[in-house]
Formats: sequence, C-alpha cells, structure tokens
Amino acid sequence: MIPLKLFAATLAFFLLAALAPAGAAVLPVDQAFRVSGRLGEDGQITVRLRVAPGHYLYQDKLRFSAEPAGVTLGAPRLPPGQEIDDEFFGRVRIYRGEVEARFAVQRLPPGAAGLTLVVRFQGCADAGVCYTPREQRLSLERGRPETAVMRPAPGPVTDALREPALAR
Repeated sequence: MIPLKLFAATLAFFLLAALAPAGAAVLPVDQAFRVSGRLGEDGQITVRLRVAPGHYLYQDKLRFSAEPAGVTLGAPRLPPGQEIDDEFFGRVRIYRGEVEARFAVQRLPPGAAGLTLVVRFQGCADAGVCYTPREQRLSLERGRPETAVMRPAPGPVTDALREPALAR
C-alpha cells in the first residue's frame, strides 16, 4: 500500500510542477530550504535557513527543540519577517532569502559536549505548491560544524504521505 501512495504523491508532485506558471521552479525540499547551525563556545546557537528564490518559509511553522532530555533552550530571536495575505492561512509572516535564529543553551546535562537540535519548518513555492512539514536534526558540538539529517516531520499528514510537496 505504501508504494502506491508514494507513486501517487510523486505523480501529483510532478503534475503540479508541470502546471506551475512558466519560469516558476518547484525544487526538491532539500534544495528549496537549507538549514545549518553552530553551537558556539559561549553556549549560543546560531541557525541559518537559506530559502531558495521563488520559495518562502512560514514564520509560525518554525520550531526548535533539543535532545537529549535535560537540554533547555532559550527563546529564539528571529527577524520580524514579511507579512502576507495567504490564500489558505490568512495574514501570516514569511521569510525569503536567508533567515538567522539565535538562542542560548540554558542547560546541558553534565558531561554533554553537544546536543541534537531539531528544527521543524514548513514552506511553499511561489508556483502554488506547499511542502509538507519538515524536520531537520543538527548534531551540534561546541565550536564544530554540524552534521544534519532532513526528514518529514512526524504527524498525520506526513505519516500518510511522505513526499516533499502537496498542492495548496
């Protein structure tokens, strides 16, 4: 049953991409949204989200959490974003280009040299296609570049359909 759902989702994605306005690109999610992060020696985390041209991220869909249990993060400091009238969500704030979030690690378990930062986000292409919510896990150690793994965010939509884009 899963292969049939995957086939249907893939077919829908390519049909929607083909029907998009001329010149409008619908990129694979890992090319449309690039996430990187760094844990500084001072305990400050900097996360950069690079949004490809013709795409945008919803501010209210951006979430940060950390593992292992016992890690406490401060509130993220984010830029205000651009307010738009979204045909499905009403007045929302979005990000285009590069977005930087900064926050402090308020508590690390004793002996921990780093943490796994979980970044959840959702965005769309101007072509009229929205991506399913995504989750990227960044393994951060003080002063070292991260290693990352992107996957669909857990939930009813992505459990039923594990494809990078859905029609809006």
